[in-house]
Amino acid sequence: MKMMIKTCVLVMLLGVGAAQASDFKVGVVDTERVLRESSPAIKAEKKIEKEFSGRDQEIKKLMKQAKELQTLLEKDGGKLSDADHRNKERELTGMNVNLQRMQREFREDLNLRKNEELSIVLEQANKAIQAIAEAEKYDLILQEAVYRNPRIDITDKVIKHLASEKTDSGKDSK
Repeated sequence: MKMMIKTCVLVMLLGVGAAQASDFKVGVVDTERVLRESSPAIKAEKKIEKEFSGRDQEIKKLMKQAKELQTLLEKDGGKLSDADHRNKERELTGMNVNLQRMQREFREDLNLRKNEELSIVLEQANKAIQAIAEAEKYDLILQEAVYRNPRIDITDKVIKHLASEKTDSGKDSK
């Protein structure tokens, strides 16, 4: 008799839990995809490319000069006097040291700027997620998941919201 009562209580609890779970609305967002594909992310990437293109060209120019000097030393090294050869080698060493410094500083500055821009995009994405959650009555939205069922993935909604947000703010500024 006790076993039958326990079973009935368990079945009732499971039924109540299932009814409550059906009202629970969950969504998942692929943050990496938002940071790659959303219009603010693409705009930020183009902004950074434009900002760093001058320094990139300068580094490429110095690399070309160093390569030309290296080729000169390899081909015509025997024709140069010992003093000229040493001077050219010192010049090449100096160019390589300068080039490595410039490349390191370039990477550091580029990473810093990318992080700054991506944090802005992430903040915009979080606001978009909040707006979607409130408008569509989500109980829980996760930004990272090992597995996400496409049925609850709202990444496309977030990307579209960010695109429309930029369009709307563009209309406001005119």
